[in-house]
Amino acid sequence: MTTKSITEMPSVGYGAALWRIIKSFGLLRESWVGMIGAFLVLFWVLVAVFAPLIAQFDPNAAIQPFAKPGTMAASGGTFWLGTDHMGRDILSRIVWGSRTVLFYAPIATVCAYTVGILMGLMAGYRGGLVDDILSRISDIILSFPVLVLYIIVIATIGASGFNIVIAITFASSPGIMRIVRGLVLDLRNRDYVAAAQTRGESDWRIMLFEILPNARGPLIVDACLRLGYVIITIGVLGFLGLGLPPPDPDWGGMVNETRQMAMVFPHMTLFPCIAISSLILGFNLLADGLREISLRD
Repeated sequence: MTTKSITEMPSVGYGAALWRIIKSFGLLRESWVGMIGAFLVLFWVLVAVFAPLIAQFDPNAAIQPFAKPGTMAASGGTFWLGTDHMGRDILSRIVWGSRTVLFYAPIATVCAYTVGILMGLMAGYRGGLVDDILSRISDIILSFPVLVLYIIVIATIGASGFNIVIAITFASSPGIMRIVRGLVLDLRNRDYVAAAQTRGESDWRIMLFEILPNARGPLIVDACLRLGYVIITIGVLGFLGLGLPPPDPDWGGMVNETRQMAMVFPHMTLFPCIAISSLILGFNLLADGLREISLRD
């Protein structure tokens, strides 16, 4: 079976593009890798949605310190994953922490993509001085180690959910800009773009309604992968003490708070690490499945 690049497809509108995106997700059943990824992501989404029903205890309540997994609580209920050094139920904190991750990670990714797509469209379509300026700005930002950028931004403006979104947007948008720019450089020479120019459509209309929908394939795959990177970032910032302020449940913060007791009470750090890894794995496998499907079109 021959394969065809997403960028070689004829022009499609947003309605057709949205339908093809939905169809691609529906075809995930043809990829066992994508199905596993979708299952993992859906699992954590459901955990976040039904957190009040799943968690048996208040995630910030000090109940019984250093309880091992499976210990019965004196007040009723079971510490299925044990408790931490402060007596807080680990399962409840993981469940409520999933809300934190699945709230801030998509928001940060969408913001980064909004900025990166706009920069990439302008650089790739208009070229010239605009391309040179935007490309040099991206090169400067990308020249710094990404973790250093996160630490500088958070240390400067403070640790909060909103500031984490700003830091991720600032550090991630240049990479997205480069991907979009490369796609636009190819798509801007297509016949449907020339037809839109002949009709006298504005540059922004051509970029947003003719070029962008046809660049959706690589961007969707990259977005799934980048969601995994953002989840790693949120976990790392929490581990470094630059995540959400305590006592709100934060998977990275849970590992940071209990890392010194990991040798004696490994369950305190092991289960939050498993939660982070499983969600990241889900997005990575989902991206692989979507890529497989796109190559079959």
